[in-house]
Amino acid sequence: MIAALVLTVALSPMAQRDRLNADLLAHDSATAVLQALCDDRAPLGTPIRARLIPATPDAGADAVARRALGVGRGEPIRHRRVELTCGERVFSRADNWYLPARLTPQMNTLLETTQTPFGVVAAPLRFHRRTLSVKRLNPRGPAVLRHRAVLLDADGKPFSLVQETYTDQTIAP
Repeated sequence: MIAALVLTVALSPMAQRDRLNADLLAHDSATAVLQALCDDRAPLGTPIRARLIPATPDAGADAVARRALGVGRGEPIRHRRVELTCGERVFSRADNWYLPARLTPQMNTLLETTQTPFGVVAAPLRFHRRTLSVKRLNPRGPAVLRHRAVLLDADGKPFSLVQETYTDQTIAP
């Protein structure tokens, strides 16, 4: 683990960003990837937390989410905006549009009342991720990478659209 950290520090910001991108594309849970980074950089046992950020309703974004999730106007949809943190470091900012009817009541309660990341809450669904877009940003800027993806349950039903913007804190030692 220490050798991997030393190697990461020796890489250029662009190479670190590209390595993060490859890790994210290789895993269904972005939260799991961020937790591994946190495990390398913070005191043992520091969890990734989802700090809620108030979001203003955006009908255009909701319409995009409905199309991506294959549901009409009659289906309830929720929007959760968070910063995923490792201690005081903000690793990403995420917008998540999800279908509460496709989650359990307990999952909905956790999402509404705790700082538990969506990926942790939804893990029992054995979801997989279908990446829609990847945008590589300036590796020396405050935001280095942006992903948009749909999460599908074990039966292949979409239940969430996510847009994740990864910060320079993910590639900083």
